[in-house]
Amino acid sequence: MAVVSTPIGSVLVAQYQTGVTGSGSPITRQKSFTGIKTTAVDQDIYDAAEALFGLLEYPLIGVRRDDRSELVNE
Repeated sequence: MAVVSTPIGSVLVAQYQTGVTGSGSPITRQKSFTGIKTTAVDQDIYDAAEALFGLLEYPLIGVRRDDRSELVNE
């Protein structure tokens, strides 16, 4: 039997900096945005994250795309 993978969605994960510690190390957080279509282009996802964080006071450090799939043993 073969396992079949069916894409069910993607998650945009944005990492941003909220400040610095007393020793100067960055304090980072991350925010996940669900409901991203599996057909979305990587550039569009990145551009959306930049646009969202361009409206906030915290600088965007990194963007990650987590794809989710359902696995079925057929």
